[in-house]
Amino acid sequence: MNTRMRRAAFAVAATTMAVTLAACGSAKESGGDKSDESSGAKKGDALNIGLLLPENETARYEKFDKPLIEKHVKELTDGKGKITYANAKQDANTQNQQADTMITNKVDVLIVDAVDSKAIAGSVKKAKEAGIPVVAYDRLAEGPIDAYTSFDNEEVGHVQGKALLEELGDKAKDGEIVMMNGAITDPNAKLFKKGAEAELKGKVKIGKSYDTKEWKAVNANANMEGAISAIGKDKIVGVYSANDVMAGGIITALKAAGISKLPPVTGQDAELAGVQRIVSGEQFMSVYKSYPKEAEVAAKMAVALGKGEKLDSIAKTTVDSPTAKDVPTVLVPVVSLTDKNIKETVIKDGIYAVDEICTAKYKADCSKVGLK
Repeated sequence: MNTRMRRAAFAVAATTMAVTLAACGSAKESGGDKSDESSGAKKGDALNIGLLLPENETARYEKFDKPLIEKHVKELTDGKGKITYANAKQDANTQNQQADTMITNKVDVLIVDAVDSKAIAGSVKKAKEAGIPVVAYDRLAEGPIDAYTSFDNEEVGHVQGKALLEELGDKAKDGEIVMMNGAITDPNAKLFKKGAEAELKGKVKIGKSYDTKEWKAVNANANMEGAISAIGKDKIVGVYSANDVMAGGIITALKAAGISKLPPVTGQDAELAGVQRIVSGEQFMSVYKSYPKEAEVAAKMAVALGKGEKLDSIAKTTVDSPTAKDVPTVLVPVVSLTDKNIKETVIKDGIYAVDEICTAKYKADCSKVGLK
């Protein structure tokens, strides 16, 4: 485990302990948190929490984030709290309209995973003016947010870049790689790219690098076709893909170009299709992020803010956004996922059952990697 991962793991362990103590009423709070200034009078359990998620092309949002946040809000409010939900389907204007509607309808708190971190700032400001606290979820939204939870996103890039280099070994000197980064509207994409480039630059030639519009597989596919034409299919020794959705489009392009022995392709999010590609050997790795932990923290933050409570016992660190300083923050650690640790990660945590991964198409591949 490298230094960054040890720090992240320690921070989350400390956070988990503190949250547990808070649930038992034994955590000691201290001053300095400004969250109660925007939450108005203290409220009971009957909270209406607005949840704004960015898109539904990535499976995680509908399958994990939404139901998990709903579950934890119910648990934390004795069944009296509710979620008002909207998905922007990758449209920033739609998300602003959804947020404005929730503000007009006077939700008690907003949890926002922004399509565009800059574009959402106006709605965040409106919420603040209406006395509605805002939790930035997964992506660091701009504007006067009250709290933030995500993963150590720069570390995600380090994990991906390091894994790709280790897999390439001496082949790193024999050709070029393609970098398929995420959308420029997503602040996380910038951090993934920064971490990956820190590992890759100077150690392997980056032949082509793309910022992929809307994270879409079809756009990654088109970019990859361009890279193959520019570099030559025989010279591409690896592909850095920032997530699993794009990895699918990349692999389709590689196959269409007649590349029978696929180069290692990275990913992120441990999507079911990505895990199945890892099992079959088409995709080299993904990054597993514990959505259950992230959703739990977001729910704790939202309920505490809705009740006018401080976040000292939940968030032990802070981050700065371009528009807000010292935002109470919890960052959840990440894990490199390969065919060697599927059992210890996504299966152990209940993300997928073996039967979900090992459908008829993947039965033989599953047996080879010990999934039965």
